[in-house]
Amino acid sequence: MRTRTVRWGVSAVVLVAAGMTLTACGPDDSPSASGSSSSASGASQATTGSGSGGSATAGTASGSQGSAGGGSGAGGGSAAGAACRTANLSFSSSGGMAEGEVLINLKNVGSKACSLHGFPGVDLKGRDGTVSAGRSKMAAPTVTLSAGQSTNFTLHYPPNNSGGSGVTFTSVVVTPPNETHSHTMSLGINVPADSNSAPTITVDPVGAGK
Repeated sequence: MRTRTVRWGVSAVVLVAAGMTLTACGPDDSPSASGSSSSASGASQATTGSGSGGSATAGTASGSQGSAGGGSGAGGGSAAGAACRTANLSFSSSGGMAEGEVLINLKNVGSKACSLHGFPGVDLKGRDGTVSAGRSKMAAPTVTLSAGQSTNFTLHYPPNNSGGSGVTFTSVVVTPPNETHSHTMSLGINVPADSNSAPTITVDPVGAGK
């Protein structure tokens, strides 16, 4: 997949248009392709569906259902279980270790073990449009979840400390690695709109740093 880096600017926010198609992929040899994300608080049940991503803004989290985006890529399950499907995962968000980080938590609510390997797809949506998170440079581990077990991934964003209104996301669309169905949950993230700050939004692979 191609790397997508989000650059913010007042003019860019105005021209942003929702509707770009998101594809969630497993890791490849250049871990800078599009990846995924979400902010503090909230949880939401998994739903299935397919749809599209796009490009634009960010905001704090609470659960909400939905579907969109999708795709498939390299990676996949392990001998301990098939690839985890969106329908068998629950999604929630919580605060990260530092400012500008949000953890997206994935719990296996199915009856069998399943595995996750790779980068999730993440589209952040707001009033001004949609933006897709890029991939970090972290290596992707294979994570096997027994029934009831959880893992997470980290969304990184530049917090708005500019004193201005910035740009706000109000929801996030998450597509697990190697899946074609997505889940939408509420999210609140605010990033600076100053073109000189040139912020980027990135996502780590599922289970990285654990």
